[in-house]
Amino acid sequence: MHLYKTALFWADKAVSLSNGDIQDVYWLAQTLFLTAQFHRASHVLRSRGGVLQTSLACRYLAAKCHAECKQWQEALEVLDMEQKEPTEKDLAEICFVGGTKKLESAVCLLKGVVYEAMDNRALATDCFKDALKNDVRCFEAFDLLVSHHMLTDKEERELLSSLPFSEQCMPEEVDLLKFLYEGKMKRYCKPVDPKLPPGLESLYDNLDVVAGMAERHFYNCSYHQSYKMTSAVLMSDPYHEACLPIHITCLVELKKMNELFYLGHKLVDNYPHKAVAWYAVGCYYYVIEKYEQARRYFSKATSLERVYGPAWLAFGHAFAAEGEHDQAMAAYFTASKLMPRCHLPLLYIGLEYGKTNNAKLAERFFEQALILSPDDPFVKQEMGVIAFQNGDYLSAEKNFKAALQKAQITSGEVLSETWETLLSNLGHACRKLGRYQEALRYHKQALVLVPNKASTFSALGFVSSLLGNHHEAIGYFHKALGIQREDTFSVHMLGETLEQLTIEVNTDMKEDNDISMEMDNRSGEERVINPANWEALATDRSKWRTAVKTVIRYREAEGRVVGGVK
Repeated sequence: MHLYKTALFWADKAVSLSNGDIQDVYWLAQTLFLTAQFHRASHVLRSRGGVLQTSLACRYLAAKCHAECKQWQEALEVLDMEQKEPTEKDLAEICFVGGTKKLESAVCLLKGVVYEAMDNRALATDCFKDALKNDVRCFEAFDLLVSHHMLTDKEERELLSSLPFSEQCMPEEVDLLKFLYEGKMKRYCKPVDPKLPPGLESLYDNLDVVAGMAERHFYNCSYHQSYKMTSAVLMSDPYHEACLPIHITCLVELKKMNELFYLGHKLVDNYPHKAVAWYAVGCYYYVIEKYEQARRYFSKATSLERVYGPAWLAFGHAFAAEGEHDQAMAAYFTASKLMPRCHLPLLYIGLEYGKTNNAKLAERFFEQALILSPDDPFVKQEMGVIAFQNGDYLSAEKNFKAALQKAQITSGEVLSETWETLLSNLGHACRKLGRYQEALRYHKQALVLVPNKASTFSALGFVSSLLGNHHEAIGYFHKALGIQREDTFSVHMLGETLEQLTIEVNTDMKEDNDISMEMDNRSGEERVINPANWEALATDRSKWRTAVKTVIRYREAEGRVVGGVK
């Protein structure tokens, strides 16, 4: 009934009346733990001689007390304490909690938490796996493995297939556990409606299931769909722990500053001890481009929860936005240590090296990111950018096309506006390879995704000028300058294109005059072009040239004047 003070009063009397019975000692320590008196609870267990050596439950509780006080080494020493062979009296007294698979699973879980806090993530991963194998229902161990990115996608699938579901669960439970665990694992896969096992259809609207689907939509750049789903979850449960980080990041991507401001204040008022609250506040300042304040709150979030990956990544972004490459990479390196099987920190480190013109190191980190996540199109895109900067345009085109193919697989037939940059990059690569028509096609596709972007109009104008379509090029450069007046490239190219067009017009006029004089000198009996029609025909200079040159070509071929050409 959560009457802890009453429980503590009677637990203390029970220990005295039973002369230190191990069960009464355990419940006294448990009550002290629940009232946050961790040092006192640990002392109660240690002062009752022998209970730690004979009872796994008491040993677990004592270690839990040390862990709550962040005394990691002491917690590990208690957990590794040598087990004393219990007497018959001890066995009778400790059977109430000791020796079960669930307790052993809890011990492995606690060991994993301690090892992770001590930065020994390899041993922490093994402990979390052991916790799951001892008790397949131990979701906390599974969640730590997945949310802290301790396994690759392949390793997650191997772990799931190795768990003894059939040995520990009823047949009807196996499908349930597998479905729920698989939903947590496939965050980078293409979002599809979940296939619910028979009899579990009511889970379709479960908030955890919907939040997992929203996460997949987010990682596949469907931000509007993800935001719609996370909003529905938070409408039912305003503080849903798994949904909040995804919802906050969707608000950042969609630039919903007012919602982010309100959510951040609400979380700080209600959960000031939670990292996600200060992460939300930091994201608000990041969106409004006050990066120093954003870093302050991201730092507070990481101090509350050191392994909170989203805050470390955002911390790096806030430095990168102001060109602080060294500090940004330091934050990303920390994130890569805390999330050893996540490719995102490596991707961002490579980006920062690319910005500092260190192409070799950038490429090395992109290759490492690609090993961890072979299906992420963003990594392929960045590898293409490095190849483009190195002048290897064939390799750049190959990487860009591979990224586009993967983006189309994950996003479906309609690409999101996120991939506009990829299409523009493909256009630039094709232009460098001399395939101008193909370059035009990619730039026009990019223009469909983001209609009013100056750089896309500039690229279209440049390719059109290379094709000799100066009138079209001038139109594109004017559109680019209408959006961004200070676009120096468009200003320069507009001047160059106008100059080139002037030269061509003057040349054409000279050619036309020469042709006209030549035709006047020839026989006037079958004059092809009536001088009375010259003024009308000259309104379209390209048609004029085509018509006259056609006449000359036919004359040279057949040795006579062909009538009827207009």
